[in-house]
Amino acid sequence: MPDTPLISLRDVRKHYDNDGVRTSVLHGVTFDIRAGEFVALMGPSGSGKSTLMHILGFLDRISEGAYLFRGKDVSDLSDDDRAHLRHDEIGFVFQAFHLLPKSTVLDNVTLPMAYGPLSPAERRERANRALASVGLGHRTNHLSNQLSGGERQRVAIARALANSPSVIFADEPTGNLDSKSGTDVLNLLGRLNDEGHTVIMVTHEVEAAEHAARIIRIRDGLVVSDTSDHARRRGVYAK
Repeated sequence: MPDTPLISLRDVRKHYDNDGVRTSVLHGVTFDIRAGEFVALMGPSGSGKSTLMHILGFLDRISEGAYLFRGKDVSDLSDDDRAHLRHDEIGFVFQAFHLLPKSTVLDNVTLPMAYGPLSPAERRERANRALASVGLGHRTNHLSNQLSGGERQRVAIARALANSPSVIFADEPTGNLDSKSGTDVLNLLGRLNDEGHTVIMVTHEVEAAEHAARIIRIRDGLVVSDTSDHARRRGVYAK
């Protein structure tokens, strides 16, 4: 159905049990995200925003409630099915880059494709296209530890793009960058959103969040506000 949200959470709760002690992190989160949105999940440390991103990206499971992806309840999928969804649908960009320091830029970007059906030549072609799209086509043979922080984050974005994901998750993508490099990365995420990618960014920084078209604020495991006052992009907003 064309009006089906890409992502739907319904009264999602998350708790962890350790040695008989239960720690509750999410207390009933409900929202929809539609394809083509640029959404910032914003909140202070300990608010539950990173746990929420891990659930949305199939890195963690909900304890109660329902998670629908493309209209299908994915709450009880097997680990293998979740791994396939991550591979086919999700691209991750992390604050710490998570690049292999002594591997080339090209090898870092081809790595996520190693478990798919593509031939080595097809992987290199995709990786080169992704690197060109983030302005690093001239850096393919450099080692990742020879790059600046901003360049390394752009390599991480290229790696996230390599499998043509439906959603790009960016977890504090500017946290290790100076202000200029951070702005460049945020502008790049904005351009990718303009090109049709759904972008979901976790941040505690107001300046970063304001690059998104929609801000969902999380505090103490609850959604406390959901606004689209910063609408400047594709015109697809939930509220």
